[in-house]
Amino acid sequence: MTQLILGLETSCDETAAAVITGDGEVCSNIISSQAELHARYGGVVPEVASRRHLELVEPVVAEALSQAGVELADVDTVAVTQGPGLVGALLVGLSYAKGLCWASGKYLVPVDHLDGHVASLFLGEVQVEPPFLCLLASGGHTLLALVPERGGFEMIGGTLDDAAGEAFDKGARLLGLGYPGGPALDRLAQEGDPTAYSFPVARVDGLDFSFSGVKTALLYAVRDLGDVALESARADLAASYQAAIVSALLQRLEQAVDQTGMENVAVVGGVAAHRALRAGLERLGARVAPLSLCTDNGAMIASAARYAPNVASAGHLAVDAYPSR
Repeated sequence: MTQLILGLETSCDETAAAVITGDGEVCSNIISSQAELHARYGGVVPEVASRRHLELVEPVVAEALSQAGVELADVDTVAVTQGPGLVGALLVGLSYAKGLCWASGKYLVPVDHLDGHVASLFLGEVQVEPPFLCLLASGGHTLLALVPERGGFEMIGGTLDDAAGEAFDKGARLLGLGYPGGPALDRLAQEGDPTAYSFPVARVDGLDFSFSGVKTALLYAVRDLGDVALESARADLAASYQAAIVSALLQRLEQAVDQTGMENVAVVGGVAAHRALRAGLERLGARVAPLSLCTDNGAMIASAARYAPNVASAGHLAVDAYPSR
């Protein structure tokens, strides 16, 4: 019988569960977003996220099993995000997974969230075969990695401050857009002129990123315009700000290709859903994960579990969450 893996993801504000096969076929991939819940606060509130995960985790898992046409008894392994992320949110998913394994005697596989993003490239019909250079850009993480084989990667560059997705969200907030900011900024940017404003992005040594400076530049531009002028300039600001961040990501990626000599390039993470970035990546010939696998999801966690050690029953009770890598 085909091996089945149930994957759970609760690192931030998506409660997600999926069932995949050992060969990487996605049988189901259920994601319940808390975006509307947190919109009133302008960002994710950790305690609110944790409480909502408690309400959603069981029905989301049930829906994932139902859509896959299987029962828990058919599942061989339960995979769950161990970290990094919001520790309260992580503990909800981890505790639920432990309970499932304790009750059923199944193996538990704790998975690093970043390994999960990379492992999303090993799912479906179009799988990226190592070795390759990977850009991971999401709301909480931005890094460049060399992936020599399935089951691990070597980070060769990271962000010194804000992640790209975080910079998009903060920029959207400065422009008075809703949460989540990234998609709202992307939509507004399509109406503006990306050359209207010049927003410099800091150039740091090596292959690292820095986005705090461009965020500050947008803050000053918004402040100097004032409320009346800002209304007519909002789309141009959004387009120019987004263009600066996208340009920084693409330039670093091109630099990494030159330095490593690695022409096989792939991109994962929620920021990969941005249209401007996807257009630039197509020009570079980069492989981009499907949109359904770009944001946090359970399928990527289940995929990573195929290359990670499992923990036998009883031993998994000692597994703990970690908020940072």
